[in-house]
Amino acid sequence: MMRRTTLLASCTTLVLALGATACGGGPVTAGSDDKSLSGQTITVAGVWSGSEQKNFQKVLDAFTEKTGAKTQFVSTGDNVSTVVGSKIEGGNAPDVVMVPQVGVLQQFAKQGWLTPLSKTAEQTITADYASVWKNYGSVDDTLYGLYFKAAHKSTVWYSPDAFDQAGVKPPTTYDAMLKAGRTVSDSGLAAFSVAGQDGWTLTDWFENIYLSQAGPEKYDALATHRIKWTDPTVVEALTTLGKLFKDKQLIAGGQKGALNTDFPGSVEKVFGPEPEAGMVYEGDFVAGVAKDQFGRKIGQDADFFPFPAVGDGTAPVVSGGDAAVVLKDGKNQKAAMQFLEYLTTPEASAVWAGAGGFLSPNKKLDLASYGDDVTRETAKSLIEAGDSVRFDMSDQAPAAFGGTKGAGEWKLLQDFLRDPSNPKGTAAALESAAAKAYKG
Repeated sequence: MMRRTTLLASCTTLVLALGATACGGGPVTAGSDDKSLSGQTITVAGVWSGSEQKNFQKVLDAFTEKTGAKTQFVSTGDNVSTVVGSKIEGGNAPDVVMVPQVGVLQQFAKQGWLTPLSKTAEQTITADYASVWKNYGSVDDTLYGLYFKAAHKSTVWYSPDAFDQAGVKPPTTYDAMLKAGRTVSDSGLAAFSVAGQDGWTLTDWFENIYLSQAGPEKYDALATHRIKWTDPTVVEALTTLGKLFKDKQLIAGGQKGALNTDFPGSVEKVFGPEPEAGMVYEGDFVAGVAKDQFGRKIGQDADFFPFPAVGDGTAPVVSGGDAAVVLKDGKNQKAAMQFLEYLTTPEASAVWAGAGGFLSPNKKLDLASYGDDVTRETAKSLIEAGDSVRFDMSDQAPAAFGGTKGAGEWKLLQDFLRDPSNPKGTAAALESAAAKAYKG
């Protein structure tokens, strides 16, 4: 899923500065520019496009500079599992895939498509990452995936000018957020810009509410379908979300306008040249769009507050991420595994961190690598959350339920946005879709 848009910048100086200390162990570490892979080529597939792809290309270029290996990036679009599956069947499998969903990683592993990570990579991940990231990259106690890029998906972005004009401050509870939103609306702007055209943004709304309201144990149970979507906690969370969806005063363009707004468009409605709303909920990657596309200075005319606690719950910390995996059917497994080992190093993460729109779960990456204080703050929050981080629930589900356009959770929450009057009916429809997908 195209869940992030990043900034363009150079951090060559930073990489050189870190070169002496950013060692992660293994054949491809800082200072080992031996061109040992000269003449070899690896193909890397991922969902990224636009500025995200350009920033990742900098990481690929740094690997080439270090090892001599040529790289080729292939953008899969949102349906990564379908595209990769067809490439494998056609005898044209990429060497590495950047997988954006836990459920897809599990699917690939169970289909026998993946090669376990090397001992070198596993040792580095064990030492330098919270165990939750290793768990999400493992299937049946075998480590297949390295979470190279993470997202902090419990951030609400707002225009300080809009808040100043309305006389409101960043809220700390969900009810206070809706109240502040109505005050913003009274001052001339809609409260929220909602990207309803992209169903994944709606799953993120639900997940933050559910984690805070129902708690982590219920969240884990629902994420693995150990409880049904008809559980009363699901109905309660949908009811809470419905209070926002049905309030036309709170959503820019109302429900119809939201359903016609994609993620970049939702950011534009807050931080673009003609603002229509004061807030947009999404992950830390909002900063990349606000700065790169609309010239906003992060921390000055674009800022965030943590997604607030719902009811008696605590403030949620939901994350997402892209895991690098090596395909068995790739043509160059040795070079591919060395690329994975390179990605475990702070050096590799620093290449993208300086450009913006990127967070690393690597505890060894110096926070100074990030280009602004706001990103450093979100990165620190993610690292300090440690094993209390909960991975995006829809990304843990089978792709048919949690990650396919026009189907499953994405479509059903879009239907709920269109008509939020029947939370119980939506919960039943979600359970029906989930039961089918998990059986498959």
